[in-house]
Amino acid sequence: MIPQSFIQDLLNRVDIVEVVGNHVQLKKAGANLLGLCPFHTEKSPSFTVSPVKQFYHCFGCGRNGSAITFLMEHSGLSFVEAVEELAGSVGMTVPEDETRIPPGERAKKQAKTLALTEVMTQASRFYRQQLKKAPEAIDYLKKRGVTGEIALRFGLGYAPEARDSLKNGFEDYRASELEEAGLVIEKQGDEAFHTSSKRYDRFRDRIMFPIRNTRGQVIGFGGRILEKGEPKYLNSPETPLFQKGNELYGLFEARQAIRESGYVLVVEGYMDVVALAQLGFPQAVATLGTACTPVQVQKLMRQTDSVIFSFDGDAAGRGAARRALEASLPLVSDTKGVGFLFLPPEHDPDSYVREFGPEAFDALVKKAMPLSEFLLEEIVGDNNLNTLEGRARAQHTAKSLCASLTPSALRLQILRRLAQITQTPDGELKTFLGFSKPVVQTRRIQARAPRPPVVGLERQVLRLLMMFPRFGEELSPDDIDTIKGFSPDQGELLMAILNAYGVMGEQANLAALVEHLRLDGVDCEQLVQETVGQEFEAEPALLELKGAVRQIKLRVLSSELEKLFSSSLTTEEKNRRYYELKQQQETLQKEMNAENLRQ
Repeated sequence: MIPQSFIQDLLNRVDIVEVVGNHVQLKKAGANLLGLCPFHTEKSPSFTVSPVKQFYHCFGCGRNGSAITFLMEHSGLSFVEAVEELAGSVGMTVPEDETRIPPGERAKKQAKTLALTEVMTQASRFYRQQLKKAPEAIDYLKKRGVTGEIALRFGLGYAPEARDSLKNGFEDYRASELEEAGLVIEKQGDEAFHTSSKRYDRFRDRIMFPIRNTRGQVIGFGGRILEKGEPKYLNSPETPLFQKGNELYGLFEARQAIRESGYVLVVEGYMDVVALAQLGFPQAVATLGTACTPVQVQKLMRQTDSVIFSFDGDAAGRGAARRALEASLPLVSDTKGVGFLFLPPEHDPDSYVREFGPEAFDALVKKAMPLSEFLLEEIVGDNNLNTLEGRARAQHTAKSLCASLTPSALRLQILRRLAQITQTPDGELKTFLGFSKPVVQTRRIQARAPRPPVVGLERQVLRLLMMFPRFGEELSPDDIDTIKGFSPDQGELLMAILNAYGVMGEQANLAALVEHLRLDGVDCEQLVQETVGQEFEAEPALLELKGAVRQIKLRVLSSELEKLFSSSLTTEEKNRRYYELKQQQETLQKEMNAENLRQ
């Protein structure tokens, strides 16, 4: 786990204007910079970057965050990848848990990763050069409608037929990194027969598709055979750089198109991705010959709110779709959707577009089956819902699938529809699926009081503390207790902010504070939305904070005075308490008057 202190230090060294400016054209607009939002399509700029707050915010779509969040949202990096990229840009080294990886071993690991990355880059360059000398490979790509421009964009290459052609691409063909990167295979010799080990290329006589990570580095290859043969596609093995279940082919190349189109299309083959890019669908990516995984779905959902899986309509396609459904269930929400597009068995996406045209394929994409519909289809299956047994089997299937759904309005709608088709009351179905406990008492339970509305003054204090975390030092224990009692959440968010500042210290700013709260799982999004549009100078902001605290205290005192005479205190006790409260009111009022005169 990366220490919070390191993240804070990193955000204090990184300039968010430079980070965002590498991807978005920004223009000066007062104290901030303004540009077109990279997360949704707009004609008038509503995306602002604050150099003071080190924070970005879009008033159109609501996206906001620090430099770390921007790289995660824009480039699809994980939190750790975003931190590593920013750290590298300012010459910092990301620390790791010292109890897990000693410094010497960590340095070795970093050196090994760098060496493997260089080997893969060199191999990719070699394969591209070989493609220029391979007329049969060029003819194959031309027959598939691949232009030179698309081949260059995806870095397509060719692995020659010779057993050891990579000797021509590397000075040391015996280097261990070639085997570790999965480029060559080492066949061990047999001492009994006095045979020595032999090394040969893994990829031979194949069109080569470089697999890039979200930073654009080549981490693996997919090779397609030119003529008939098995396997049709051959992937790099699992290596320190490459894990099939974590990567998607074409994601690096498709990122911008995904944002512009508003969805990502997941297909089954490398050639489908390349061909679709050629035919006007550059937002396509492919899984790497394995079942879709939750990691891959999560990666896609960092790029867009809509993921469309395209499969053949045959049994194998339905099976692949079922596995994609299971991987997606824990990640769908009211704002993140998944759809399923089933093509006729005789077509793949490439052939369908070529026969019927881009408009026809686009229409199919728009009519893709929603996840909820496909889920219910899978639950029902071949069961006869006119029988008790059929409905029971459907509910049994639903128990394993629906358990992955997170609480949301979508889950509520799915369960409601499932209750209808299995002819089961909502409450009984939820109990069976494990979403609610059975009712064991019959007496009427008094309804829980609704949460009180947000109090303006308390929210004002929280906004000011978000903008200026160091103002927490200005609050006395009595101030904090009063605000907590006045808050709808009993000061839960207030204490989260103050505790975060206590950990972060004097260098805390809005960007670092928000990252800290988000990592701790604190729900602060609404407060962030309220805060990012505010502009304050420190001195008047501090006066406003003190004024808001006084107003809260005055309201608390007034409330206590109102309740005083209906209390069970004796007359003497009431009188004594009354004068105490009035004195406190007068003191606060004098402080406010003096403050107003100074202004």
